[in-house]
Amino acid sequence: MKHRILVALACTTGATLSPFSSVLAQEATPQEIVITSSRIETPLRQIGTSVSVMTADEIAARGSSSLLDILRAMPSVSVGNSGGAGQISNLRIRGEEGFRTLTLLDGMKLSDPSVTQVQPQLEHLLSSGIERIEILRGPQGLHYGADAGGVVSISTRQSSTDLRAHADAMTGAFGTRQYTANMSAGNAMGDFFVSAADFRTEGFNTRKADTLLRDSDGYDNTSLHGRFGLQAAEALRIELVLRDVAGDSAYDSCFHPADFSTIHDCDAAFEQEASRLSAEYTAEWGTQSLALGNTRTERENFALGRSSYASTGELERVEYIGTLTAFDSFQLVYGADVEEEDNNGDTRTQTGVYLEYLSRFSDTLFITAGVRRDDNDDFGRHTSARISAARLFALADASEIKLRGSVGTGFRAPSPYEFAYNSGPFASAPASSAVLSEELSAGYELAVEYRNVAGVELEAVYFDQQIEDAIYFDLAGYSGYLQDIGESDSDGLELAARIPLAQQWLVEANYTWNRTRQPQGGQRLRRPEDMANLGLAWASRDERLQLAGFYRQSLDTVDSLNGTPIALDDYAVVDLSARYTLLQGLEVYARLENAADADYEEVLGYNVGGRAGHVGIRFNY
Repeated sequence: MKHRILVALACTTGATLSPFSSVLAQEATPQEIVITSSRIETPLRQIGTSVSVMTADEIAARGSSSLLDILRAMPSVSVGNSGGAGQISNLRIRGEEGFRTLTLLDGMKLSDPSVTQVQPQLEHLLSSGIERIEILRGPQGLHYGADAGGVVSISTRQSSTDLRAHADAMTGAFGTRQYTANMSAGNAMGDFFVSAADFRTEGFNTRKADTLLRDSDGYDNTSLHGRFGLQAAEALRIELVLRDVAGDSAYDSCFHPADFSTIHDCDAAFEQEASRLSAEYTAEWGTQSLALGNTRTERENFALGRSSYASTGELERVEYIGTLTAFDSFQLVYGADVEEEDNNGDTRTQTGVYLEYLSRFSDTLFITAGVRRDDNDDFGRHTSARISAARLFALADASEIKLRGSVGTGFRAPSPYEFAYNSGPFASAPASSAVLSEELSAGYELAVEYRNVAGVELEAVYFDQQIEDAIYFDLAGYSGYLQDIGESDSDGLELAARIPLAQQWLVEANYTWNRTRQPQGGQRLRRPEDMANLGLAWASRDERLQLAGFYRQSLDTVDSLNGTPIALDDYAVVDLSARYTLLQGLEVYARLENAADADYEEVLGYNVGGRAGHVGIRFNY
């Protein structure tokens, strides 16, 4: 009850559209531009879908090396982590699985086909060098194909063409250290951004079941990223993005290579290479863009230092996007894409085409409508659609109210691994005789927003979405992959706000009530029914000293033990951060994670880190 009262207070005093930027930057930004919703630059105030935005300043204010820990602060985002940095994690938006959510980095699709489902491995994504994040919530089959839970679009693109350099060194609890550096520059001919990050931690014991070794399960990560742009002609831009990530993590509970008994001396190696080459032509009537992308992932697991399992995956994608913007009353966005997934030699190709209409006939009413047609090698043709609308109302005090709503559909074919596993040697009845079909998704949302010139932003959203015939692994009999025949539901309420308090204070928070149900009526696993984030930031008048505190709460979560539902304990976590500018471009910072030393589980049987302090120094030029 105490926790629920804190949630109510968070909502009435202000719950947030995004975490902290500079406290003193309190001007409203009604013309903020986003591109994730319709693949075209659109003012946020005109969009009828739910989009959350986080900037580089807001990321730095939170101070975490892990991008997953930063994304937790966004509305309707939950994370299930299996034992600390680099361990298997799942990000869920509005209660949907991570493999139903698309993650893009500088336009590259980070999905990994080498694992059981085609999904991003976000536990290996560090926050350094990230300039902006847009999260699009709800079914997004129109532009992005088979994705039901939303889109996470991450950008390293710098807003300035001036020479910029950044270096950072951090150390802290659990033997953690991190060194990062990046540089960017540009002119009328071209631009570049390059970054490098090296992260190491000794970690802690990941599994409660490890009562013998009780050893620390560490993690190493080296990430290299580059983006290079060339203005080949006045109207033609060519861009190349390259990325390489190598992660090595120790973990508990794998099989002994001799007798298959459970041991706790286990290691996992992860390497992902990604690239994207694109060309965009811009004319008075619109744009034409063509991109070629490739993401290759190699994974290998070790028990007692001996290789126990290895897998590879590759994703190749060709994408064309066109826009027509010359008409006074509307715009058109259209495109086509061809994508091939490879899981250890099992390949599948899917081709899609789409068209979206965006109205421009009114300054206060904005409507979009689009349709997509996909053709999957194994599961045939499917049609997805989305309609959205936003209506603006100006008030006498120069504030503004927006009413909006959207409805969309999508589908997901069984992954190559899911499809192959049920016909392989490890499957048994009933999965071995099951014929998997595609999942279908549909959802809608209704929302009201309020903004004023003082920087106050309020938002309330009701959403309702369903997955038909959701695919899951049989945890009761370990027979393979089955389907929940019927509809798996997820509906709820999102409350968000940003409220400046006087000149130097800012309150932000968000609250999500999310009810999830399986077709037979039980709660879906590892999805909190209540989530809340509450934060308070303060800056000195000269902005040299900045302090922030963050409160995060999770209630009513269910996990499973051999198919039997187990309720997880409710928990609350407090993080504190501080930054102080010593000289222009040079600052020191500190972060205290889990300041109250809360002991809880996000995934049944896995430990979380206790109280942990970190300090660092940062140089910006």
